[in-house]
Amino acid sequence: MAEYDIVCPVREGAANAQLRYALRSWAANLPHRRVWLVGYRPPWAADVGHVPIWQTGTKYANTTAAVRVAIEHPEITERFILCNDDFFAMKPQPAELPVYHRGLVRDVEAYYATRGNGAYLRGLRETRDLLARLGHEDPLSYELHVPLPVSKAGMLNALETGRHLDVLHKRTAYGVLAGIGGEYMADVKVLRRAPRTFDANSPFLSTMPDSFAHGYVGQHIRRAFHQPCRYEARRRC
Repeated sequence: MAEYDIVCPVREGAANAQLRYALRSWAANLPHRRVWLVGYRPPWAADVGHVPIWQTGTKYANTTAAVRVAIEHPEITERFILCNDDFFAMKPQPAELPVYHRGLVRDVEAYYATRGNGAYLRGLRETRDLLARLGHEDPLSYELHVPLPVSKAGMLNALETGRHLDVLHKRTAYGVLAGIGGEYMADVKVLRRAPRTFDANSPFLSTMPDSFAHGYVGQHIRRAFHQPCRYEARRRC
């Protein structure tokens, strides 16, 4: 049995079909000991650990709070796999999950700068500047929509180092400060419904609510994981 738990921050909401299929994909392809939902637990979710938290901040503050609570929880393994509820493991993964990065932060910044100047881009720049002040002049980005293995001690150090930032890019802060290295992967987030916007052979996929519900990528994921898994109550809710 794998020694790592999976930790997944979950926003308050309705049925959350993406989470249902994410759990099916983890049960099939992502070796782990236990799944922990931090925040909200849908009524259909079964055989998962649950750590409720108040979600009164921005989505960035809420997920950071969820990760901190997971770090402090004594029953969660010292190393865990950090996931979002829209991460899908499409192919079997080894017990020691590989580490992936997105390339240099400056290149990721250039991409997002063409799409506007919102909170996410501001947080990227502030995280980059923080890392530069600490001696990491040209850091890698770990803001991929794929599972990330983390250590509690390393992630806590990242959160403490960047606690003054309201939009800390915590995966990047963790990856750079902990020196985890890894190999390059293009991001797998699928934003649109069209059939040619994703790689059907990718080991991981991630979706937006619309692309999952109405796009070709959602059809692809639902076909791959059409059977309920152990994390769903027998009576569908």
